[in-house]
Amino acid sequence: MKLIGYFRSSAAFRVRIALNLKGVAVEHASRHLRKGEQAAPDYVALNPQKLVPAMVLDSGDVLTQSLAILEYLEEVHPEPPLLPGDPADRARVRALALICTADIHPIQNLRVMAYLRDNFGQSEESAFAWSRHWIDTGFEAYEASVAGDRKTGTFSHGDRPTMADLCLIPQVFNAARFKVDMKKYPTIQRIFEASMKLPAFDAAQPSRQPDAEP
Repeated sequence: MKLIGYFRSSAAFRVRIALNLKGVAVEHASRHLRKGEQAAPDYVALNPQKLVPAMVLDSGDVLTQSLAILEYLEEVHPEPPLLPGDPADRARVRALALICTADIHPIQNLRVMAYLRDNFGQSEESAFAWSRHWIDTGFEAYEASVAGDRKTGTFSHGDRPTMADLCLIPQVFNAARFKVDMKKYPTIQRIFEASMKLPAFDAAQPSRQPDAEP
């Protein structure tokens, strides 16, 4: 299999963590989002959305959208599980994951910030303020959802990483880039620190990727 991503893409970051946790080896390739390589015809033929990641299976099938890829990996490589067994617990984990992937990430990613600058005359500082606002809004909800909840353990749900953590940790990296004050989110920060002690998370972080840039 081949995973096509970009070192700073939080969506690709999620998938890298899952692959590491499950011990699945893949070939890694990169499309430089700031240089527009995701719009090259050969890549658009693989992923018409012009987004990363895309995963090319041995069969030739192409998977897109990070959550769909995570669900695929969970079905094909069920150990260790990224979702708990109880249906209500699975729904809780998915809901936490969606705070990051549906409520925060889509409205503060690279193409949204570029659109704000290019079409609405916003400065880099204003675009960063926009991103901080939506990260704060999402993190307030995430913190309230996990702080004091009996189902929260070392990680967002229990004492082993789940899909929620795979989506949360890349968003914390984004928060650092946008200078979000993490002191407001002590539970999220604790989960982040616990996660980054695990080799699967550490090896997946942006600075450790072959295409990493300063």
